[in-house]
Amino acid sequence: MSSSRRQVSGVVTRLSTRASPYHSAVTLFEADQPSTSLSSSSQRSKRIKLEVESKTSELTPSTSLQRTSPTLKLEEPVTEKDPSSRVKAKSPKKPKPIQRSLDIPHPAPSRWKEAYDSIKEMRAQIAAPVDTMGCSKAQHNEKDPKNRRFSILVSLMLSSQTKDEVTDAAVKKLRDAVGGTLSVAAVISADDSTISNAIAKVGFWRRKTGYIKKTALRLRDDFDSEVPKTVDELCSLPGVGPKMAFLTLLVAWNLNHGIGVDVHVHRITNRLGWHQRPTTKPEETRLNLQSWLPIELHREINHMLVGFGQTICVPVGPKCDSCTLSTKGLCPSANTKSPKSPKKRKRQSSADLERECGPEIDIAIES
Repeated sequence: MSSSRRQVSGVVTRLSTRASPYHSAVTLFEADQPSTSLSSSSQRSKRIKLEVESKTSELTPSTSLQRTSPTLKLEEPVTEKDPSSRVKAKSPKKPKPIQRSLDIPHPAPSRWKEAYDSIKEMRAQIAAPVDTMGCSKAQHNEKDPKNRRFSILVSLMLSSQTKDEVTDAAVKKLRDAVGGTLSVAAVISADDSTISNAIAKVGFWRRKTGYIKKTALRLRDDFDSEVPKTVDELCSLPGVGPKMAFLTLLVAWNLNHGIGVDVHVHRITNRLGWHQRPTTKPEETRLNLQSWLPIELHREINHMLVGFGQTICVPVGPKCDSCTLSTKGLCPSANTKSPKSPKKRKRQSSADLERECGPEIDIAIES
């Protein structure tokens, strides 16, 4: 083993060389303790490693080792006394809080109360799917209060882009598939395939399978298997948006914290001209409505307009002839034109036919 002297940062250091045990073409240089006396607490030992890259094909027994641009690396052991050396993991990004109100309230539309009362009167005479198969009905087969609230949340998660009839059937099938009780523990224990097969008829069922499973795990780990009681906490769950959050608080906890705006509420209020500028997103609709609609009506407007949109003010071909808003001039989008009837063929008398076709001519063949 040979030795040499190398000067690093003004301190004379003795370097010892030895062949690498891993590769014969690599020589290792190790630094001994410097000759100058330094405090052991402030000076840590340093190991200098000289890495030499070479090509095996260029080595021959008769030639010396060929080295290419050696790289000098200083490796320092990391100790707990050096807090700057620790790498801190990034904390999870907190979701943006849900906006509760507008800075400038939206003006109340003219004659809105007349239109509201007319819709309410029509709804009292109509049985809509939401009345018998809405999210509030999902809790009726559960005895435990926690399971009731969880079943409401699951029903709302499944209802997105899905009719109430399909959602109601999926909730019942899921309850049977996980053992007869729709609870957080039952969903966690169930296989993903079991959940998927039960909800396969709802829209985006693959995505909702993951949402339901992840939500159940979050509820178990962070909320003691209970449905949260705030909008922001509910919206932090996978697959839960503001509409679901406000409706969950209303139905599960009887908390009136805002209006749940779905496609029906969004469509109908725009058809009624209740927005000074037509809204393009349900959240815009919610904030507008909450700024001028009396808070005591926030509880019922979703259920009322959903049923109205399912039966009369349907997305395509609304039944304006059956809606009292059109006759009262309360809906600017009403189609007041009567449907065109097929043209009836006029009955023509024999005299009219004679005038059109001319006199009758008898043709005979002479023998």
